[in-house]
Amino acid sequence: MTLYEELKWRGLIKDEAGDDIEEVINSCDKTFYWGTDPTADSLHIGHYSSLIMAKRLARAGHHPILLVGGATGMIGDPRPTAEREIISKETVFHNYECIKNQVESIFGKDFDVEVVNNYDWTKDMTILDFLREIGKYVNVNYMLDKDIIRRRLETGITFAEFTYTLLQGYDFLHLYEEKGCVMQAAGSDQWGNITTGVDLINKKLGKKAYAFTMPLILDQNGQKFGKSLGNALWLDEDKTSSYELYQYLINADDSKVEEYLKVFTFLNKSEIESIMESHRKKPEERIAQKKLAEEFICDLHGEESYRHAKEVSEALFSGNVKDLTDKDIESVFRGVQTFTYSEAPILDLFVETKIVSSRRELREFLGSNAITINGEVVNDENYCLDKKRKYNIVRRGKKKYFLFENK
Repeated sequence: MTLYEELKWRGLIKDEAGDDIEEVINSCDKTFYWGTDPTADSLHIGHYSSLIMAKRLARAGHHPILLVGGATGMIGDPRPTAEREIISKETVFHNYECIKNQVESIFGKDFDVEVVNNYDWTKDMTILDFLREIGKYVNVNYMLDKDIIRRRLETGITFAEFTYTLLQGYDFLHLYEEKGCVMQAAGSDQWGNITTGVDLINKKLGKKAYAFTMPLILDQNGQKFGKSLGNALWLDEDKTSSYELYQYLINADDSKVEEYLKVFTFLNKSEIESIMESHRKKPEERIAQKKLAEEFICDLHGEESYRHAKEVSEALFSGNVKDLTDKDIESVFRGVQTFTYSEAPILDLFVETKIVSSRRELREFLGSNAITINGEVVNDENYCLDKKRKYNIVRRGKKKYFLFENK
């Protein structure tokens, strides 16, 4: 199987620019780039398919460049609905440094990834220079025909957003001239911006450039992963822990897990087919999801983080939470209702915090062994929470958790 055939099998090529792009991909010696705007201080799982794609190409011998858009990030790529909020220069530059460090860490020492900032080659360009050197080569009708632009015309689009595609096209031109970059890879929502760069290189330099897009990776509800939709899973372990990633991946829908194995892991065709065959025989064991979580987290955060996430998950499932560290607890119970507490017995404390509706209800829970505190069954209504612990973990019934923090 050639590299191009493998990418096709994995479902990673949607649109293509360049008649002989298959040959270019299979040559395994080209410089290519992919890009992102620094709208946050971390990339998220929606970006990870592009990162994995870049690592695949790098493993095959291609040279990767990541463009972090310090310039384009100050304007914002047009969205289908409304204009993006403008973020400050200081925030953009801070986010750039965070993403640069993150990507270099993910690629590690085995692959030479170059991270560039398009602010460096646009900051000294005047508006007249830009119009003469770039705007002259792009027809307005061509820009209006871009899908995202066309959809925004009815509701209104600013001139800044309208010219975003010119800036991205200029990025490709600059990298072509300065870095010998002949190919761009991106999500399918960037197709219009990508082709602007390909056309600009052809018109201005009389040269051929290549590009392909990847289908957007969606969750089981058919939505993109991203912070604007509120379903971002961050690649920064301090923002989304390995445990949280583990929980998401281990609970991936059966309808999505084979796609995720192809997109997010380096397992080969025979390995994935074998995993899916075993999974279909015993879907209740979640064989495919477990392998997905292992491969994903080991590649992103390392084997130790994966093992720890698995151990924490198993401890929580069994109710054996007494040995969890404070950091584990903060990660596992992020978003769980949290209270501060006094030395009052749980009979008063649980009624006061409305964990139970009445003392009578609490006594019923205690009598049926339905209350555990730090993993231990409690039957005594006069029991007091452990003041030596920063956190006390209360479970009511099988799944309802509450957290008491000692401040």
